[in-house]
Amino acid sequence: MEYKDYYKELGVEKNATEAEIKKAYRKLVRKYHPDVSKEVDADKRTKALNEAYGVLGDAEKRVAYDELGRHQGAQGQPFRPPPGWGSGYESAGADDSDFFADLFAHVGGRRRAGGSFQMPGEDSHAAISIDLHDSYHGAKRHIVMRVPEADAQGQVVTRERTLEVTLPKGVTEGQQLRMKGQGSPGSGGAPAGDLYLEIRFQPDARYKVEGRDVFETVPVTPWEAALGGEIAVPTPSGTVAVSVPPNSQTGRKLRLKGRGIPAAQPGDLYLLLEVVLPPANDDKARALYATMAREMAFNPRQKLGG
Repeated sequence: MEYKDYYKELGVEKNATEAEIKKAYRKLVRKYHPDVSKEVDADKRTKALNEAYGVLGDAEKRVAYDELGRHQGAQGQPFRPPPGWGSGYESAGADDSDFFADLFAHVGGRRRAGGSFQMPGEDSHAAISIDLHDSYHGAKRHIVMRVPEADAQGQVVTRERTLEVTLPKGVTEGQQLRMKGQGSPGSGGAPAGDLYLEIRFQPDARYKVEGRDVFETVPVTPWEAALGGEIAVPTPSGTVAVSVPPNSQTGRKLRLKGRGIPAAQPGDLYLLLEVVLPPANDDKARALYATMAREMAFNPRQKLGG
């Protein structure tokens, strides 16, 4: 059989930790997932990545694989297994050149009657876009997944599957939700893998999110900014009364502690003031602006030398 370098496939060193291997796999499988990737070989790369992680992500299989690697010849050349490699297990199938199947059989794949093996399904990865409101209050969403399945003739076809997803209160950008048993189906009656959904927030011109902290732009009138006072501000968690300090300017930041994303350790909500001028679109408004120009000795460009 031909040796496959699973470490090279995932782009990690042979001494990589379990966490480093998982991180590399998740990064690459997101890049090449057929639902989002524009790469021409996305399906092939995803299959190869799943195969590599199926071994390196399992401690027992990785030990056996490393043992195998110590006996390999040149990359891509025929490989002669070490002594005792074939003892104590049956062949993985009619095609003994299948490196992955042979390795799996060596480290504990279970053969069923008729020559087929049971192999757990691979984990699947996808992204789900949610509103910031969903993170504050929790929600249920329905998503449609395109998943590969074997038809009655054993051919792999793509089918649509609708899943109900429960979004817990406090989810953050980049967090992954695990849906047990909703990944790729197993073979030979083995259980399916899990589905990992990565949380992404839909763009919102009003809010910006950094970790658990939320930034909200709040428009205020010139007199509210100049004189100060209490204003009502709609926020993701409800309307709150906020005191604007006198002589505030655009860009002033007001912190509302604990009103960010309500995780186990809630973030903060930062209100960014934006002074908005009333339009001078009638005689009365223009007269008021003219009075201000005459009676208020104010030059915002003075520090610039203007």
